[in-house]
Amino acid sequence: MTAVALDALSFLGSSLSRPECVLATRSGDLFVSDSRGGVSIVNPDGREILVKARKAPEGFLPNGIALLDDRSFLIANLGPTGGVYHLAQDGTLTPRLVEIDGKPLPPTNFVGLDRRGRIWVTVSTWLNPRERSMFKGHADGFIVLIEGGGARIVAEGLGFTNEAIVDPTGEWLYVNETMAQRTSRFPILADGALGAKELVAAYGPTTFPDGLAFDDAGGVWIVSVASNRLIRTAPDGTQTTFIEDADPEVLADVAAQFDAGACARPLIDSGGKRRLGNLASLAFGGEDLQTIYLGTLFLNEIIHFRSSFRGAKPVHWEF
Repeated sequence: MTAVALDALSFLGSSLSRPECVLATRSGDLFVSDSRGGVSIVNPDGREILVKARKAPEGFLPNGIALLDDRSFLIANLGPTGGVYHLAQDGTLTPRLVEIDGKPLPPTNFVGLDRRGRIWVTVSTWLNPRERSMFKGHADGFIVLIEGGGARIVAEGLGFTNEAIVDPTGEWLYVNETMAQRTSRFPILADGALGAKELVAAYGPTTFPDGLAFDDAGGVWIVSVASNRLIRTAPDGTQTTFIEDADPEVLADVAAQFDAGACARPLIDSGGKRRLGNLASLAFGGEDLQTIYLGTLFLNEIIHFRSSFRGAKPVHWEF
């Protein structure tokens, strides 16, 4: 597979709002977080249905989402009150986890489900507002495991924890550390605890990994905010960039300011001024799992294109 030309990309949807997280299923339906306060379902014909939360907390901002087998959702609330919520198809919103170790959860980044029914939650930082943590070298992100009616922190000290997904083997939890500019993984122990962290990929100065996915050849894919990059790391560690949408001069300035100690928030937002609108997530879909869908922070559409790589089936593929 060669680099993908920007004019070869297609767009689906028209009225989505901050579709930061995208999930694909065998049915062809896409599920995307929507800043209007819920989850949007995009049918294969482009029809959109917004499942909007009723009686949501003030500032409720869906970020990462997980699809359950009854087509209800778990939502990571990036709003000021944080927490993980359950959203039913009728809009009923129920708190699922709003505190840990007796402390309220800060703005919460991502929630994912694995094949054993365990729920993995990432929080990028204890600091609120989160911008206070968006500096090179800051690392107080953590991961929460919800299992068997309880919840516990299973990893700490991460460099702005973003998406965390269990790999197709079920043996490893992969996580993007956005401000540390790397993808890491943890072995999952028998009791759900995590073993020692390992480096999967370290990225260049203007790659800030956000979303991730796996292909069926053992590759790990990430998208980067700011630089609008789509990168695959092969099992041997080789990295290939398939998409980039950025101004080289702007990226050089982003790298210089970040290395000099500037807050990354306005630097990252520069990617939203490009056509691809700050890539934030990806999913393999289509009947053969060879269509890649891309979610963004600034567009009202989902980007998609055909890939020569086949995705690994996500846990929600048959839902």
